[in-house]
Amino acid sequence: MLLKDLQNIFHIELDAIYGKNEVDSFFFLCIEHYLDLPRFQLTLQPEFTISKSETNTFFKVLEDLKQQKPIQYILGETEFYGLPFIVNKNVLIPRPETEELVDLIIKRHSERSKESQLKILDVGTGSGCIAITLAKNLTNTQVYALDVSKQAIEVAKENAKWNNVIITFIETDILNESCHSVFDTESKFDIIVSNPPYVRELEKREMKPNVLDNEPHLALFVEDENPLLFYKTITDFAADNLELKGELYFEINQYLGDETKQLLLDANFTDVELLKDLNGSNRMLKGTKK
Repeated sequence: MLLKDLQNIFHIELDAIYGKNEVDSFFFLCIEHYLDLPRFQLTLQPEFTISKSETNTFFKVLEDLKQQKPIQYILGETEFYGLPFIVNKNVLIPRPETEELVDLIIKRHSERSKESQLKILDVGTGSGCIAITLAKNLTNTQVYALDVSKQAIEVAKENAKWNNVIITFIETDILNESCHSVFDTESKFDIIVSNPPYVRELEKREMKPNVLDNEPHLALFVEDENPLLFYKTITDFAADNLELKGELYFEINQYLGDETKQLLLDANFTDVELLKDLNGSNRMLKGTKK
């Protein structure tokens, strides 16, 4: 089958769901993943033909996309901050706003001396994208990453191997006070970072089916009555387990920016900043332990 004819079929079947530009993006990701072809190859070789088995693979992808399964789960991988990551139904697909959070930390600490070591904790690591990217981009770092999900930890461990970094992974529930005992209280952290569950049940109606029907709800949702549960718990943990002048970083619910900021102020953090993402939404929060 001609590859360009297959591309036309993708548009016929999917444009009404996703729009032309996104369908093109899906198609090019597929030819790179399954055929190891750069996207410009189709322009250079408009008569490029694929085999029957390859065609069948693309039609299976097409059916999955029609069911609004995320392309990242279909391919089993994605890119985050220029690094490759395995993703599946047990972990959230990394978002651009999380890249902004990571970039904020990297830029703040990239100028420090190579002799100074950073000890970092990522709470709710999921795929490991935050912990692994920080370990990859900040020299002389000791990185810990915890998650309540055994399946997520398994994915994160594979991603650490894939990106050739050493992370200490811990399967525990940050909401359980007994988890504090797994850390050496004599050795505190310089940075604690978290992208915890923050989507309220009432916000489900705003979410697209590809997210709502596929990504792990454990990593997404909190009860409407206590939407800042994770932020309060992690802030209290950070107050006890950060070094003096250690830093706390959060990705946050854009609708609860002021309320989340107040948690850090109430815990006597200084230099508390509510930061906007590239779309102008309140999405990041940072503070420094007194």
